[in-house]
Amino acid sequence: MSIDLSYQETWMHKANPSLKLVLFLILMVTLLFIHRLDYLIYFTVFPLALLFLFTGHPIKRVLLFSIPFVLLFISTSTSMIFFGKGDTTWFHWGLVHITEESFYRGIHLGFRALNYAIIGLVFALTTRPVNLFYSLMQQMKLAPRYAYSFMAAVRLLPIAFEEFQTLRYAYKVRGVQHEKGLKGMYEKLKFYAIPLLAQSIRRAQRIALAMEAKQFTNGRRTHYYRIGFSRHDLTLVLCVMMSILSAYLFSQYLPYTGVEDVRYYD
Repeated sequence: MSIDLSYQETWMHKANPSLKLVLFLILMVTLLFIHRLDYLIYFTVFPLALLFLFTGHPIKRVLLFSIPFVLLFISTSTSMIFFGKGDTTWFHWGLVHITEESFYRGIHLGFRALNYAIIGLVFALTTRPVNLFYSLMQQMKLAPRYAYSFMAAVRLLPIAFEEFQTLRYAYKVRGVQHEKGLKGMYEKLKFYAIPLLAQSIRRAQRIALAMEAKQFTNGRRTHYYRIGFSRHDLTLVLCVMMSILSAYLFSQYLPYTGVEDVRYYD
């Protein structure tokens, strides 16, 4: 069964992968220091806009990818809402203690986790692994032997999945039946893990020999693919700066909740 993941290329795909990685890491670090709930809510608009407007994937597919994020938001926020600390009690039953402080803190944590997930997904959907490692070698001076090793590992993942499918069909044709429960799971693990591991070791050895034969060292190399900078990088930098600034201004003049700091101090 083939999975169609075709997409329309946008300016986000043309931005420099290393620069995009650095900017997204800055965004993630910035999120750690945002304790104002309104600021974080407005900040979420930027990753959502990138996800739905500029990843180039159909809306239905993006919504499908976003389903785990909803579960992540609910699980992250409810754990803090139900069991967090606070002085203004809204509901108390057994171990469940919902306070005003824990509610806002839980919502804040949910939005923070949601932002991390969306930013990571945007990066994954708009960055080709080959371009990323070429850019890391050319702009970030990553050693070629590490970059090519990672690229080889990424290329091996679909092959490993195909081998898993082949093994599965082979066992099915031979009528192999597994018991239910933990014993059955252990048998499945032995049936699949050992052949897949053996094949992976053989393939890794062949790749290592091929890399040695092609004189892969840390010395200077030429590259078939040249990854540079363009106007799309400037667009991305301006978008990131505008998102941080506009979110702050909106939280100042159009606050949703008015909560200045969600942290609780005893």
